[in-house]
Amino acid sequence: MHTLSQALVGLDWAILFYFILLNSFYALLLLLSFPELWTHFQLADDKYLARVLSTDSLPPISVLVPAFNEEVSIASSVLSFLTLEYPRHEVVLVNDGSTDRTMEALVRHFDLYEAPPAFPRIIPCANIRAVYRSRTHSKLLVIDKENGGKADALNAAINAARFPYVISCDADTLIEPDALLRLARPFLLGRDIAAIGGTIRVVNACTVEFGRVVEARVDKRWLAGCQTVEYLRAFLFGRLGWNRIGGNLIISGAFGLFARQYLLAIGGYQTGNVTEDMDLAVRLHIYLREHKIKAVMPFIPDPVAWTEVPASLTTLHRQRERWHRGLIGTVWERRGMLFNPRYGAVGMVALPFFAFGEMLAPIVEVVGYLGLILGLFFGVVDRSFALVFLAVAIGYGILLSLWAIVLEEVTFRRYNVRSDLWRLLFYAVIEGFGYRQLTVYYRLHAFWKVFRGERGWGAMHREGFSGPAA
Repeated sequence: MHTLSQALVGLDWAILFYFILLNSFYALLLLLSFPELWTHFQLADDKYLARVLSTDSLPPISVLVPAFNEEVSIASSVLSFLTLEYPRHEVVLVNDGSTDRTMEALVRHFDLYEAPPAFPRIIPCANIRAVYRSRTHSKLLVIDKENGGKADALNAAINAARFPYVISCDADTLIEPDALLRLARPFLLGRDIAAIGGTIRVVNACTVEFGRVVEARVDKRWLAGCQTVEYLRAFLFGRLGWNRIGGNLIISGAFGLFARQYLLAIGGYQTGNVTEDMDLAVRLHIYLREHKIKAVMPFIPDPVAWTEVPASLTTLHRQRERWHRGLIGTVWERRGMLFNPRYGAVGMVALPFFAFGEMLAPIVEVVGYLGLILGLFFGVVDRSFALVFLAVAIGYGILLSLWAIVLEEVTFRRYNVRSDLWRLLFYAVIEGFGYRQLTVYYRLHAFWKVFRGERGWGAMHREGFSGPAA
């Protein structure tokens, strides 16, 4: 019994130390984000954007949009892509074998006609059934192909893209009109760009008209509200802090820019990977380091795209399990990079953090809760230790969420209704009690699916931009 008590005490202290290290690293990212955020905030005014728009230094961009069963929102999304404020861009939409009426909606809304395919298939992809042009929008190219998954659809779009830089977007994403101009700022600094990440915000409950978010609101429903806080924390200081370290490992698949030449060099997206965005970013880092190319992959906080987040527990379960399954697969496949100085900050800091601070976190957290409960039951830990444990494990995260809301309020301040601020503060607190534990369970489920060798995405049910949440 004495040995068991010592083991429980040791386990609880070890996991407490783990949470202190993990949350302190998040706090470090927060501190590193301050100078980055200030720099970008100073450059985000309309006068600067007007100068950017008038310059001839901006490269043309191809917007790549994979779509599968997006009938509900496809017209609004494509319209938002076509009307972006940018000197020269095109939209390449790939209908990836949709089983609903996505293709019919595209033909009807944009007056499509079939055209001969006039591009080489440099990266292998599933069979292309037809290529369409629009009579009403010359910037639009639509590819109808057999289903091969999101990565395969993006590879088909890369083949068809005419311009040197491409932006990958989800079909349910609404990009703000000036987002491309803001995203293109690094091009004016004379640096070689491999990729640029932008901010994703939650569109649920926002007012959308003609493919544009005209009023940003916070959803009254707790599930979408907690995700709104989560996205603010992840993008506003999480990824921004990595700029200073040089280890951005995720360029969001919902809104990210890439140099087409580097995508072709690494063979495009890897099919069969359920988190193709992280896998692509890691492979880009590998290619750049191994070929001694000093191209950068920064994150820019003010170009904003809006996406719909799961409004049901079932859909959230599928999404978070898939995300974590992809993280496990990427870390395992690239395990040779761990603590390898050959790969710089990515190998020495970023990938180890994602392996031990993100991938293993749900296992450690569950073991920590169980150890704490058993320690209290057998009387080997006291209530003071339990309160400290919960304060570090949950309270520290709540504090970081509150800081993310403060940063949002003093910088970009997209939510102008006072009640929305109070909702954000409320969700930041309750996120740690219930929502966090749900996502821990969903991520644990990913380990079981990896063990069973499952690779499917699962159905992602959406309400659409005109549904109940809007």
